[in-house]
Amino acid sequence: MLTSHSLRRGWQRCLAGVAALALAGSMAVSPAQAATSEAPASENVLRIATDGFIDSFNPFTSFYLVPTNTFRYMYENLVANDAKDGSITEGLATEWNTDSEGKVWTYTIRPDMKWSDGEPLTSKDVAWTYNQMMEKEEMAVANGSLVENFDKVEAPDDGTVKITLKKPQANNPGQEIPVVPEHVWSKIDKPGEFKNDEKSVGSGPFQLESYEANKSITLKANPNFWRGKPKLDEIQYRYYTNSDAQVQAIRSGEVDFITGLSPDQFTALENAHNVELNDGNGRRFNGISINPGVADAKGKEFGTGHEALGDKKVRQAIRAGIDTETLRKQVMQDYAQPATSFIPAVYPDWALKSDSSVISGFDVAEAKKLLDDAGWKEGSGGIREKDGEKLQLRFLTDADAPIEQSTAKFIKPWMKDIGIDLKNESSDVDTVSERTTKGDYDMYFSGWSINPDPDYQLSINTCGQRPDADGNGGTSQDGWCNKEFDKLYQAQHVELDQAKRQDLVQKAQAIHYEEAPSVTLWYPNQLEAYRSDRFDNFTKQPSDGGAIANQVGYWGYSSVEPVSEEEATGGGMGAGGWIGIAAAVIVVLGGGGWLLSRRKNSDDRE
Repeated sequence: MLTSHSLRRGWQRCLAGVAALALAGSMAVSPAQAATSEAPASENVLRIATDGFIDSFNPFTSFYLVPTNTFRYMYENLVANDAKDGSITEGLATEWNTDSEGKVWTYTIRPDMKWSDGEPLTSKDVAWTYNQMMEKEEMAVANGSLVENFDKVEAPDDGTVKITLKKPQANNPGQEIPVVPEHVWSKIDKPGEFKNDEKSVGSGPFQLESYEANKSITLKANPNFWRGKPKLDEIQYRYYTNSDAQVQAIRSGEVDFITGLSPDQFTALENAHNVELNDGNGRRFNGISINPGVADAKGKEFGTGHEALGDKKVRQAIRAGIDTETLRKQVMQDYAQPATSFIPAVYPDWALKSDSSVISGFDVAEAKKLLDDAGWKEGSGGIREKDGEKLQLRFLTDADAPIEQSTAKFIKPWMKDIGIDLKNESSDVDTVSERTTKGDYDMYFSGWSINPDPDYQLSINTCGQRPDADGNGGTSQDGWCNKEFDKLYQAQHVELDQAKRQDLVQKAQAIHYEEAPSVTLWYPNQLEAYRSDRFDNFTKQPSDGGAIANQVGYWGYSSVEPVSEEEATGGGMGAGGWIGIAAAVIVVLGGGGWLLSRRKNSDDRE
C-alpha cells in the first residue's frame, strides 16, 4: 500500500527541492488570486479551494468530480461505503437481504427520517428515484448502467424497498445512486435539464445553498440529518485561477483546505506554519487513452484517430515504449503507486495483480518488434513508414496542467526511439474536452476516480456505453469495444461467489490490458493540506492512510470541527490581512464576473 513521504526521497527529492524552494519563494511575495477574499462570516465555515468544472448539480446527469463529490454530501444512497475500508454499511437502509437466487433485494428504511425541508423521507422516494432512471433516458445519463439489471422497484410500505432484478447481481444494487425527494423533483418539467444549483432539498449532512459560476459554491448544514447536524455551519468552495494561487491561499489562511496538490506544491508546504499535510491513498488512476477507432454504441465510427491505432500491436508498442517507472518517479516524484490497469491498488481485491501473465514492462526491443509485425518498417530519420505514410501521432494535453506537459516531454523522445513521430498538441481544457468527445485525437492524458465496487468502471468499458460524436448516450472510458470483455463484465455482474467474481474481474482487466486501448501510468497519491489552526477531526477514507476529499461518501467534512481557542496557534498573515492585496490581483471580467478557465481535464471526472 502507500508509504509515508516524510522521511524519504533519494536523489530525486534533492532535484525537486530546487523547484520547490523557488515555488515557496514566489508564494512568499505573491498574493493569492482568489475568487473572494472576505474573512469567513463565522469561525464555523470551512473554506475549500477549487478550480473544478461544474456542468450542473443534477445527480441524474453530471459525472464530473466536483458535482459528484457535492452530491455525496447532499444526498444519500440506500447503503453507504464505510470510512474505515469502503465496505458496505448503513445508509438510508438499516438492513437488507436477498433471496436464495440473488434476484430480489429487500431493504428496511430507517424510520422517522426527514428531508432537509422537514418533509418525511420514505421508501416511496427511493422507488420513485430508481423508477425515473429506469423509465427516462435523460435521467439515466450519469448512472444508468447501475439500473440496467433492474426489473422493477417497489415500495410496499413506507419502510420497505424491494428491488427485483432481471438476473442475480453480485454488487449491492443500493449503492452509488443518490436518492432524491419525490415531492421536489416530480414537479420539475424537464428534470434532465434542471441545474439544481440553489437551495437544494436532500437528506445528506449539507445542502447546496447557492452557486455562482467560477466564484463560489456554498453548502449549509442540514439540521435534519439523521446522524445529527454537522458541527460545521457551512462549507464554501472558493474558485481560484490556478493551483498555485490555491497554495498561496492556504499559506495566508484565506482558505482552510486544498486537495489535488502537485508533488512540487506539496513539498513546498512541508514547513508552512499552521498547515497540516495529508499524503493519502488515492482511488484514481491516470493514464494515456489511445484512440482505437472510436464508434458509438451501434458501431458507427467517427473521429480522426490514426488508422494505425486500430491495430492492437501498435497500441502495445506504444505501451512497451513508455518507461512508466521513470515517469512515476520523475514526474510524480514518487507520490504515486505503480499501476497495472484501471482499478487502483487501494482496492487490492479487484486491482489487476502485478504478477498477471499479461503484464509487460518497458521494452524498446519488444516495441520495435511489435511495430515490425504490424507492418510499420523503419524509414528515413528512424520514423516508421507503411505504404509511403509516416507514423505520426498526436498527443492531446492540457496546456495548464504541468503534470501532463512534463509527461509529454518524456514520452516524445521515447516514441521517437521506437520510430513514432509524436506531436504534443497542447490546448485549453475546453478544446481538449470537445476534441476527445468528437474522437479528434490519437492519444490524450486521461484519468478517473474509482469506487470500491468495480462494476461501474467495468461497465463503462463495454460496447453499449460508447457515446456518439456529440456526447449523447453512455459514458465510455476509452471509446473501446471488445465482445469478450463484455461477456466477462456480464458474468462478474451476476456472480455471487466473491472469489469467482474476483477471478472474472481479473480476466476482464487482463483483456483490457492486452488490447491496450489505454496505458495506465500510475495511481496518484491524493496530496492535501488544511489549516490546523482553524479545524481538525477530518475523517480519512480508508481510515488507515486514506484521503480526506473525493471520498465515496460524506465522511471527510461531516466530522470536522473548529479547533478550540487554546489549540489555535495562529501565525502568518490572516485572511483579513490579505484582503487589500488579494483584491488587487483578482481577475475581473466586466462588471465583477470572474474570468476563469473551466478545468475539464482528467482530474474532473468521477
